[in-house]
Parts: sequence; structure tokens; C-alpha cells
Amino acid sequence: MKTTAFIFLCVLGGLGWAGPASAQKDFIATETPAQREQRMAWWKEARFGMFIHWGAYAVPAGYYQGKPTKGIGEWIMHNANIPIPEYEEYVKQFNPTQFDARQWVKIAKDAGMKYIVITSKHHDGFCLWDSKVTNYDIMDFAPFKRDILQELAAACKAEGVRLCFYHSIMDWHQPDAKAKKYDHQTTANPDWAKYREEYLKPQLAELIKRYDPGVLWFDGEWIEEWTEPQGKDLYNYLRNLDADLIINNRVGKGRDGMQGMNKDANAAGDFGTPEQEILANRSELPWETCMTMNDSWGFKKDDTNWKSAEVLIHQLADATAKGGNYLLNVGPTAAGLIPGASVERLAEMGKWMKVNGEAIYGAKSVKDYKEGNNLVYTNSKDDKFTYAIALKWPGSSLTLSKVMASQVTQISLLGGKKLKWRTNAAGGIDLDLPASPPSGQYAWVFKIKYK
Repeated sequence: MKTTAFIFLCVLGGLGWAGPASAQKDFIATETPAQREQRMAWWKEARFGMFIHWGAYAVPAGYYQGKPTKGIGEWIMHNANIPIPEYEEYVKQFNPTQFDARQWVKIAKDAGMKYIVITSKHHDGFCLWDSKVTNYDIMDFAPFKRDILQELAAACKAEGVRLCFYHSIMDWHQPDAKAKKYDHQTTANPDWAKYREEYLKPQLAELIKRYDPGVLWFDGEWIEEWTEPQGKDLYNYLRNLDADLIINNRVGKGRDGMQGMNKDANAAGDFGTPEQEILANRSELPWETCMTMNDSWGFKKDDTNWKSAEVLIHQLADATAKGGNYLLNVGPTAAGLIPGASVERLAEMGKWMKVNGEAIYGAKSVKDYKEGNNLVYTNSKDDKFTYAIALKWPGSSLTLSKVMASQVTQISLLGGKKLKWRTNAAGGIDLDLPASPPSGQYAWVFKIKYK
């Protein structure tokens, strides 16, 4: 049982209370572009990460009272209008005995992913760590009695993968967090400020101090109760706890719909968050598209509308060429297993990345990033190489009109051999290619070396 006195001491003491707002450093106002670039460097170079939506909603898996529900799996409490006491029964059944943090991290690493973002708390309010702020967590309320985030943190550290957390600003379970338009539960006299200061912030302090996340990825900011000033305050509060922390733009009210980029240049947050789409054009601003493999984020057993490995690889290449990261979701089962269809696709992506990863990791977007419908370009970090990524095999020849032949010394096919080429009348390059593509590929990368 967590008493009010204990919560108060935690907030003021060991959980990293950052002091009154006046004592906090204003990172939004004072961080220089160079400092920001240095802080964001690892994330920009990573390019490819795993999103994990996991919680008690995996127990009903899209079904309520024996019938399938509409909408995405993790919203079942809201969409099916499930009362809090009834939803708590799913939490009491959440016992993922087959969960293996090392296996999850290995699946991500073998796929070529450099970081993992997992739902520490989704909108339903259930926490995947042993929180001292509430009993509504994996150790106190569920039968599992293991700190999931601690196990993932240890596994990620061992494998060199950065662990990051998704955290919902909204909370359908906490009495003071009742949102007017997005919460079907009723509470007399909810106190949003109390929830924010005595629940939301202390829990985030726990996550930072215990698990050292690389990114905090917020969601649920669209509710009326949340404002941009609150977002800026929370951003600075968190950066005062960890100056190196990266925070998405959903910490405030800045994002422009599902397209996810900021409406205001002064909005809080470090990167844009397009959801289920990739920007139509490149952007110099940091951004990351989050994408499901099927139609739901949380596990929904009837959702079998899986994207192919080819589509996923093409999306990764497209996002990279436009200057963005690609955060690809898995929704594990209540037993703690990543669905087999997801594992199969990630393994295919991993095979492709082992051959072609240098065109993705640390890649820079170039102004002329696209040629036709099936060719995109990236540059190496030092600009010594350009990578032309063909999303379809071109046939026996390929023309690269965006590359100046006069500066080129060598062209090779990654995973293959050096290729013959010649300067064409327009000053571009004509490549001679094998009649048939190398097997086992979904896209092919031509590495262009400059003088």
C-alpha cells in the first residue's frame, strides 16, 4: 500500500523533485542549436526503432462480453464503455508468464532496430513497473509480480539497445484525471492539477531515475484539460531531471493532427510524430513516423491485416530518405509473446538491414531525395557516399540523373559487386545491371563513392 505521506516524500526526495518552477532551467529558451544537435545525435543516427504497445488490454484481445469490439485493441476500455471495476479484472488476469525480456530485445536487435519504446502506462492507467505512487501496477495489482521495465532495461543495456518509454498524459483510471470528452467514467470534482503534480510528474520522475530512458514519448495530449503551457512546464521539469532526455512533440499541443509536425515553431518537444503515415516530402526538422504492422497497436486477436516485409522495408527507406525515423509497432499477447507474424516480418527486415543498413543508419536526407516512383537517395554522414535505393529491380540498366558523374569514382551493389557505369549525355550515370535481381531482397542499394 502506498500512503499519501510516502508519495509526498517520494515526490520531494529520492524520485527527483526538480524544485519550484522558478528554480528550474528553461531548456526551451536556453538550449543552443549545437547543444540540441549533440543531444539528438544518437536518435537521428538510429533511424529504426521498435514500438511496443502492451498492457491489460491484451487480455480481452479485442473482445468484450464474448463479442468483437470496434477500434484498436488498447482503446477497448473506452470504446466498449467498460466500467473501471470490470476492467480491473483484466489487470488481475494479466500474468504474462512467457515474457522474456532478452528474447524481445534480441528480436528487435536482429531486425536492425536501435531503440525500443514501450508503453510504461497507456490511457487505461495500468503501469508496467513497480510504481511507488500507485498500487495500480504490475507488482501490486496484477499476479505477475515482476518489474517488466526493469527486466527490459537490463536486457537493453546488455545488447546495446536504447530503452525509451511511451507515457499517456490521459488516465482513465485515476480519479483526478477525468477528461471531459475522452473519459466515459464519472468522478465528482476531479482535480487535474492535483493529478498532474502529485501523480503524473512523480511517476515520470520514477521512470527517469530508475530506468534512464533515452526518449519519453507522450500521447493523449489532445484532451481539453492539457495545454501548451503545461506541456512546456512538463518538458522543462523532465529535462531538469535528465538534461540529455529527448521528448516528442506530444508533450504539448504543438502537433498538427495525425501528420504530426508542429503548427508552431516555438511548440514544446524535440521531434514531430506522424502517425500511420510518412511525410509527403522531406523535412529538415527531426521527425519519426510510428506505424503498425497490422491495424491495431495493442494485441487484437482478429487483426490479421498484416503489411508485408516488402512494404515495411519500403516505408523504412522512404522515411529515411525524407529525413525521418521509423518506429515500427508490435503488440504482444497477454502471455508475453510477440505475435509470430510480427517476428517473421522483423526477421526479414533484419536480413535486409544486415546487407543494406549503411544506407539507413546515420543517413542524411538530400534535397533531391527521389527519382521517379521507385528510387530514393540518402547520403552517408560524411557525404563521401550516396546510396540509391531501388524499391523495384530496374531491369538490365538504371539511369541515375540526380548524381553528377564527374564526381563519381565507383559504384557497387550492396551485398553484390562493383558495377560498370558510364556518363550519359545529361551528365548523369547509366548503370549496367545483372538481368535478374539478387534473391532474397525487397529493395536494392547502389553505393556511389565520390572523389
